[in-house]
Formats: sequence, structure tokens, C-alpha cells
Amino acid sequence: MTDTETDSGTETDSGTGTGTGTATSATTPPGSPGGSTAQSAPAGAPPAKLRAWVTRAPLLPALVFLIIVTQLPMVATLVISVFDWNALYPEARSFAGLANYGEVLSDPELRKSVITTILLTVTVVLVSLVLGMLLALLLDRRFRGRGAVRTMLIAPFLLVPVAAALLWKHVLYNPEYGLFNGVLHWIFGDGAPQPEWVPEMPLGAVEASLVWQWTPFMMLILLAGLQSRPQDAVEAAWLDGASAWQVFRYITLPHLRRYLELGALLGTVYIVQNFDAVFTITSGGLGTANLPYTIYETFYQGHEYGLASAAGVLVVIGSIVIATFALRVVSSLFREEARS
Repeated sequence: MTDTETDSGTETDSGTGTGTGTATSATTPPGSPGGSTAQSAPAGAPPAKLRAWVTRAPLLPALVFLIIVTQLPMVATLVISVFDWNALYPEARSFAGLANYGEVLSDPELRKSVITTILLTVTVVLVSLVLGMLLALLLDRRFRGRGAVRTMLIAPFLLVPVAAALLWKHVLYNPEYGLFNGVLHWIFGDGAPQPEWVPEMPLGAVEASLVWQWTPFMMLILLAGLQSRPQDAVEAAWLDGASAWQVFRYITLPHLRRYLELGALLGTVYIVQNFDAVFTITSGGLGTANLPYTIYETFYQGHEYGLASAAGVLVVIGSIVIATFALRVVSSLFREEARS
């Protein structure tokens, strides 16, 4: 009796196991398309494109706001730039096509402002890069009070541009109570020269204020590059007897090439569009009117809306070209960091 029950139980278990295995294998046979059913989306799930739009939905308000703030004014500027439109004679407004662009490129005053913009930009960027490099090399060393020195050196970049220009115009350049003439009087006495800095060197006065404000920006970029140097290569160079100049020339400077390019490109984008220093210090006089100030004069004082809009479009196109190179440099920096 016991043997019979045991045999029966064994058969039952075996039959059950065989039946289960047969059912499983019939449901998902090996190599059949049904074997990947568990990895696919469950029944009733939304399509992949719909899920992607759902995940991006929270960003749509910011995107709409960005389009309204930046793209719509640009479109309006493009439309105005193809009209001959003087605000003093609105009834004489007419479609001009690309005539405004031709006038912008052929106007001697605008060509002069282009040359001034190039001189201003090149001088400020180069001097800021050199000074920023020196300050970055200083802050890359360890010394007491380095944090306080770094904070003080960054402070000019944090000032509002108009406030920085007013500081240079009244606190430093003023011939009666300015700091520069006060230092000259303190050193040389009553017979000290008291130059009028802005009338005697107008473009230099604007350049000095911009260099003071943008040197901290260059310093921060180059300091980040210095702190990402391969220290093992530097230590190996020191052990091999290399001098400080050789380490800088053959290791530090090649490593900083991308950072120098990035600082130059970003500085160029911002300084080409600078308006505050020129407007505040010289009001565009004495040969210091750059492109943004010339566009301001054309629009607000000459009331030539079409001409000013065409000049603005050309400035934006030039800035986009420079910014494109800057973005390529940034992406190459990220790729190099990822590989290292």
C-alpha cells in the first residue's frame, strides 16, 4: 500500500513537472519573438515619442519665455532692417530691401566705428589675457591670505559695468579730485603735472577701465586651466632639472592653449558689444564711438530705425560667428577632460 502510494505520488509529481515545463516551453519557445515580450513596453503604455514629449513638458514654459524674449525681438529687428524708416517722418516709410545693409557697409562713420571696435577689442583682450595669466600664476601658488587676495582680485568683474565706468571717470580720472592726479601731486609736490586723462587719451581711458574689469575673468579661466595640469608631468620635469621657464614654456603653456583661446573668444564676444564704458566715460566723443554706440546714435538720435536695425543685425551675425568658435573650444575642452 505504501509502495503504491509512493509510485502514484511520484508519477503525479513527474507529470506535473512535465506539464509545467511543456506549458512554459509552449508559451516562450527559445529563439521565438515572444521571448523578448518581457523587455518590451507593457500593453497600453504610451509610445516612445509621447513619453519623450511628456518628460520635456516642464521645460516648455521656459522655452516659450526664451523665444518671446530673444527671438521675437530679433525677428522684429530683421523686418525693420529692410525698411527705409525714419521716426520723424513715419508717413514716408517704404520697403528698401537690402539697401540699408549696403549703406551700413559703405558709410564712412560706421567704417570708422568698426575700426575703433577692433582696436578696442584687440587691446582689451590681449592685455587682459597677459595680466590674467600673471595673476593666475600667482594664485596657483600657496601662500598665506590667498583666499582673501583671490576675492579682492575677482571683485572688479562683479561690479555693474556702468558703476565700474563711473568709478574710473570720477574717482580716478577726474583732473581736480581724481586719485591719479592726487598721487602725482603727493609724489612730485605742487609742481606735479595734472593731466586731463579722458580728453588727452580718450580711447586709452576706455581701454584701461575695460582691462581692469575683464582681467579677473581671464584670471579665473586660466587659473582653472592651471589647476587641471597633469602634476606628474610637472614633477617629472622638476626632477629632470628643468627651470621654471622651461616648465612654463613646454608644459604649462601648451596645456593652457585651449583656455587662452576660450578666454580670447569669450572676451571678444562681450567687448565687441560693450556700450557702458564708451557711453559713460566719453559719450562716444573724441574718436571712441564703437559699433554699439554708433547704432545707439543712429537709432535714438538720428531716428533712423531701418539703418540702425541693419547695423545691429550685422553685429549680431559677427557675434554669432565668434560665439560658434567659442562653443567649439568649450566642447573640445570637455572632450579632453573626459579622455583624461
